[in-house]
Amino acid sequence: MILTDTHTHLYSEEFQNDRTEMIQRAIDAGVSRFFVPSIDSTYTQKMYDLEAQFPDNIFLMMGLHPCYVKPETYQEELAHVETELAKRKFYTVGEIGIDLYWDKTTLAIQQEAFQRQIQLAKKYKLAINIHCRDAFDEVFEVLESEKASDLFGIFHCFTGDLGQAQRAIGLNMKLGIGGVVTFKNGKIDQFLNEIDLQHIVLETDSPYLAPVPFRGKRNESSYTQLVAEKLAEIYQLPIEEIARITTENSKAIFGI
Repeated sequence: MILTDTHTHLYSEEFQNDRTEMIQRAIDAGVSRFFVPSIDSTYTQKMYDLEAQFPDNIFLMMGLHPCYVKPETYQEELAHVETELAKRKFYTVGEIGIDLYWDKTTLAIQQEAFQRQIQLAKKYKLAINIHCRDAFDEVFEVLESEKASDLFGIFHCFTGDLGQAQRAIGLNMKLGIGGVVTFKNGKIDQFLNEIDLQHIVLETDSPYLAPVPFRGKRNESSYTQLVAEKLAEIYQLPIEEIARITTENSKAIFGI
């Protein structure tokens, strides 16, 4: 059984004391593919170092996270993204998008950064990996403006309602499902069985959003299995089938 964690921050400082052991734990649990999102230029070398350590397991994204879109640095950061994309292979442009939870004052430049990075994804024929927090309308506005057959990707950490899920799927997006699906107040478990499994990929977003029974603690990629178990319950399918279909879905998105 091969499980794929389509979104994990393996370079996080929260793993500094046991990073190698944590990754090995995940591999031992059947999670053999890790897709690592970019945040900003300060993490790029850490990502490359991880890839060098686990070349068969780690696949990198490149992008500027919306929470790091700052007036004084975002132009330089976007130039870094473009330089790296031109230099070598990445599997996705991400994580990119809009976050209005922390800072609403940067909305205009977040929208600009999101749109420019979507255009880079089209240029390099790559998927996008979307971060959306308190910003569904704003994210959909940008996606609609860039809507095209060559725009596709993953709506990472999807927490919307059924209508928003269907709208995302209509824009060639898979839904990234992680620990939230195990939360009593997560709500997405209430309608997920109305979404065909072909539109779903698994993720942890580790070290954040650990699934039950580890909610509130540090998340890690081995917990992808707990997400898969919850989906097996929701879809009334064997966990092996959940693993197979969601891994195939990830391969389609990432071009593997």
